[in-house]
Amino acid sequence: MLQNGNCVVNSRFFPYNKDNSAVLSRKEKKKSMANRFVLNETSYHGAGAIQEIATEAKGRGFQKAFVCSDPDLVKFGVTKKVLDVLDGAGLAYELYSNIKPNPTIENVQTGVEAYKKSGADYLVAIGGGSSMDTAKAIGIIINNPEFEDVVSLEGVAPTKNKSVPIFAVPTTAGTAAEVTINYVITDAAKNRKMVCVDPKDIPVVAFVDPEMMSTMPKGLTAATGMDALTHAIEGYITAGAWELSDMFHLKAIEIISRSLRGAVENTPEGRKDMALGQYVAGMGFSNVGLGIVHSMAHPLGALYDTPHGIANAIILPTVMEYNAEATGEKYREIARAMGVECVDSMS
Repeated sequence: MLQNGNCVVNSRFFPYNKDNSAVLSRKEKKKSMANRFVLNETSYHGAGAIQEIATEAKGRGFQKAFVCSDPDLVKFGVTKKVLDVLDGAGLAYELYSNIKPNPTIENVQTGVEAYKKSGADYLVAIGGGSSMDTAKAIGIIINNPEFEDVVSLEGVAPTKNKSVPIFAVPTTAGTAAEVTINYVITDAAKNRKMVCVDPKDIPVVAFVDPEMMSTMPKGLTAATGMDALTHAIEGYITAGAWELSDMFHLKAIEIISRSLRGAVENTPEGRKDMALGQYVAGMGFSNVGLGIVHSMAHPLGALYDTPHGIANAIILPTVMEYNAEATGEKYREIARAMGVECVDSMS
């Protein structure tokens, strides 16, 4: 079933439970086996994509942006690239940067109060998963105030209203938060991460501009790239995978495998392809779920502040070995997508 609007196609979605496992409710199992796909209404790709922010804001009649971006991006002038676009178009905004690398309940709640006072009517999230996850939570709570405790958003919360409109500008090539229906908030009091799944939080427009990623250091580029590759591999072998998601995941594996080294070396081609590859992976996994690599990587991040991409890279080989017997020919297809030769002769 294909619908207009958010490119909704429809789905067995395997959401994370509160223990981060993928589950289907009994009620969901009794429904039809139609597959849903939820994507952005619009996305822009390529160098200079952020220039379209003004076009979209004016075209939608928005008056004032609430800009979410983390302190380091503000400090090093990355956020300013977007603010300059807004300034140049005469668009009002308020900047919010009380965002930790693993955003907390407090970051969200402070952001909600700041949004209410700002008079804004849309959100602009600039950054990696931290800024975008914070913006998603703020946007959902503003239009669903009964979830202001944040904790009740964990899992698949029964929200009734769509988020405040979000424009998403990724500065890393890994999380794909600009095209996903997931966000992660840390409960600092309990040292745990809460995975929240809600199709109402997906950004309405994504601006995937590789020039916004060019200042990433090598280590961060490699770590976020491994996050993207893990998304593609886990999304391809998850129980919820089907033909449409397989298409996105295999293509993402191909693009990421050929471009990650170039991105680490900061070549324009490498940056451009990684920006696309991580986005394509997000188009897939957001709609079919992930696996136990991510369910273990999140606690590592919460307990030891391990960078998410590094945690994934450490865990992925062991999990792939563990899952091997249940994957059929899919590992062979992954190898082909990665450019491995003589795949047919491999055991």
